Amino acid sequence: MAARRHQHSRLIIEVDEYSSNPTQAFTFYNINQGRFQPPHVQIHRLDFWEFCEVASMGVLATDVETELREVKSWTEIIQQNEDGTRTLTQGSLPYEYKIVIAGNHELTFDQEFMADLIKQDFYYFPSVSKLKPENYENVQSLLTNCIYLQDSEVTVRGFRIYGSPWQPWFYGWGFNLPRGQALLEKWNLIPEGVDVLITHGPPLGFLDWVPKKMQRVGCVELLNTVQRRVQPRLHVFGHIHEGYGVMADGTTTYVNASVCTVNYQPVNPPIVIDLPTPRNS
Repeated sequence: MAARRHQHSRLIIEVDEYSSNPTQAFTFYNINQGRFQPPHVQIHRLDFWEFCEVASMGVLATDVETELREVKSWTEIIQQNEDGTRTLTQGSLPYEYKIVIAGNHELTFDQEFMADLIKQDFYYFPSVSKLKPENYENVQSLLTNCIYLQDSEVTVRGFRIYGSPWQPWFYGWGFNLPRGQALLEKWNLIPEGVDVLITHGPPLGFLDWVPKKMQRVGCVELLNTVQRRVQPRLHVFGHIHEGYGVMADGTTTYVNASVCTVNYQPVNPPIVIDLPTPRNS
């Protein structure tokens, strides 16, 4: 059982029995519940959609996702301003609000990861040996021209927007957590009533297919959280570059807004999503 109702009517999501095997989970739920089949699920062609590891309503929501094999200098994403402040390079884009989350490439945003990494021999990330703690301990403060979300929420023009950087364990990168309870605890922090959910990785079954490995890699607990409890109007993510595109299940529109292709070529066009303004704004 993946969900039960609390005595106070709040739906409680539980660890799914297929949590550790997303490909098996997809097959089971597709055959037995039709959760990923028409007419409930639609795949949209990208003839007119435009967005970016991203959402736009006059709001740009983006995953920083820098191209890091090793921890490079911040010049790729941080620029020095004439007044002495430093800003996100993406902040120059013509949007009134820029909402940003981190992901597996934003190593210095993951403080626990960095604490463990500096104790190692730096074989995988050799440039970390050149970093001092003061270079990354307060790295969020560098993002002065955007709104950074990490398991947190902001309301913009009446839209409640929540952002979280975590994903199922993916090699040795940042913001990794084991499938199951560890990730579910992060998803349990997402409040109900959120309009736009931004996560780094996808939920199971939605734009999470990796053809080369013939596997589904989305998070089962994230799927159950989105579909059964939170039900946002828009769920934006990236991480799986092969999944670029838009799907919908009748309640939520899912956008895999990866700018980069599977070969790390930043050629995917942005995707623009128009949402009706909330009535209370």
